[in-house]
Amino acid sequence: MPLGIYISVPFCRTKCSYCNFASDVFSRAVFERYVGCVCSDIANAQRTAEEMGATIEREVDSIYLGGGTPTVLDPGQLQQIFNALKAQFSVAIDTEITVECAPGTLTQQVLEVLLRCGVNRVSLGVQSFIDAEAAAVGRLHKRAIVLDDIARLRAAGISNINVDLIAGLPHQTAESWQVSLAETIATGVPHVSIYMLEIDDDSRLGRELIAGGTRYHAHFVPDEDATADFYVAAGEKLTAAGIPQYEISNFARPGLESRHNLKYWTRQPYLGFGVDAHSMLLSSTGQQEAVRFSTSDNLEKFVAGSPLESTPVTQKTAFEECFFLGLRLNRGVDLGAIAAKFGTESIESLRPTISELIGNDMMQRDGDFILLSPRGRLLSNEVFQAFLAPSDASTVT
Repeated sequence: MPLGIYISVPFCRTKCSYCNFASDVFSRAVFERYVGCVCSDIANAQRTAEEMGATIEREVDSIYLGGGTPTVLDPGQLQQIFNALKAQFSVAIDTEITVECAPGTLTQQVLEVLLRCGVNRVSLGVQSFIDAEAAAVGRLHKRAIVLDDIARLRAAGISNINVDLIAGLPHQTAESWQVSLAETIATGVPHVSIYMLEIDDDSRLGRELIAGGTRYHAHFVPDEDATADFYVAAGEKLTAAGIPQYEISNFARPGLESRHNLKYWTRQPYLGFGVDAHSMLLSSTGQQEAVRFSTSDNLEKFVAGSPLESTPVTQKTAFEECFFLGLRLNRGVDLGAIAAKFGTESIESLRPTISELIGNDMMQRDGDFILLSPRGRLLSNEVFQAFLAPSDASTVT
């Protein structure tokens, strides 16, 4: 089975107030050292897989550079990463190669190197087409820059473009959200990701909201009900425009779903490099199904060679993952396929749970498939926890 590869680039021009990722603003002097570490890890991928007790495929059919903002790297550094990948792996001619890009960072030099490296998909972190909303959370672009970037990408031959939007930003209203949705549809992009603002203590805005403060425009954040309404409205408007939902946060024109992200949700093998990068490879020992491992989420620890953290994927864990990952997809989970893989008795033990979730309008049944209902998508973590053993339930995010 071809491999998916993820490269983490944790550098940004500015740290957005809502961001809870392992990314930040660093001196450009750090970039070269970081890229060198990533390229070294790519060269040692086979040895790493062996140390983790895993098998690794050389054939790759998806590559994803995320962050952070990969396009803040110098063109030569981007080229260096792709050269390292192509030296170690066999990249299929039809590989989906995605690079995340903050609007305004797509210089002509960067665009040219992306084309040379075979990039055929770009994900733009727009978040809002309302300039005041974008500025309130630390975004540096304006609507006009987004539209210019999209036009330049298309002119260069990259038409497979994703736009990220966030529901629940400070100052956002039902009216302004409709404007962002309408602007997104008008661009003609084939893929849209809709995220509801996460409120946790891993971001400055989240901490301020929890504390009940007013910094970072926290007192202008819509309430949870309004944010949920925005999410529902997005689904209706995008579907009506021919961009149907295929996963909790993702919408695409048919045939243009994210190949890379589908690997995560369908439990296909993938390998991550860089800060806070996660991997899942099939086990080589036969004592477990697979192994998951990750790098440090701290830049200094990563470049210092901090050891990987690994977690075995047992049959029990794999069974649970089939549900809380598979249910993210609109098509849901095929109970027949689960029974064939894990045994009929495994499904029988879940019948009461499934019946209860359907009765509570959290899930629906379609033949052998179970899938989230519209209400279940809004309360997905509650559904996922129902399929976990009590000791595992607290780990779902």
